[in-house]
Amino acid sequence: MLIKALLRNRIKTTLLKDKEQLIDFLKEQIPVDSVVGVGDSVTLEETGVYHLLRTGQYRLLDKYRENLSKEEKRKLYLDNFNADFFISSVNAISMDGKLFNMDGNGTRVAPIIYGPRKVFLIAGVNKIVADHDAAIERIRNIAAPLDNVRLQKKNPCIKAGTCVDCKSKTKICNYLSVIQGQFDDERIELILLDGSYGY
Repeated sequence: MLIKALLRNRIKTTLLKDKEQLIDFLKEQIPVDSVVGVGDSVTLEETGVYHLLRTGQYRLLDKYRENLSKEEKRKLYLDNFNADFFISSVNAISMDGKLFNMDGNGTRVAPIIYGPRKVFLIAGVNKIVADHDAAIERIRNIAAPLDNVRLQKKNPCIKAGTCVDCKSKTKICNYLSVIQGQFDDERIELILLDGSYGY
């Protein structure tokens, strides 16, 4: 049912068993020396995608390099728009085939929506929810509080354990994107893993 809904929304979907299959799949899909950008993602860390991209076979636009200046990071973010591939995850997938992401400064959701020639969004089945309201609840009660802890932000949701709709200057919930279709049904591809990854 979910796969049919995604395909109706022109979102290509590939089902894979585990992270080992994922790495093999990406090796097949991404030619050596491709320019690859990435979004901030616990899923990519847990599945070994970052490790794969740092093997030297690809020209990774690595936002995690040490000692990047503010201007260097800005240039890297802009370069993502012209990358051959952009890889990230999603915060939620609704059963009517929509993909949800919340972002702090837009550098993850913006290149997903436009720019890179091919986008792979990798997610475990733990990201699947019933509908739009459940997707927002998942972001507010699971993804955002845990991400604030990981990023060592001092936003109110860390203590509350859930979103309190704060107006903090350091809040990471500024931009909500809902992908409910696309013109090019090959560009954004969801890779759904049979397991729990990220949050």
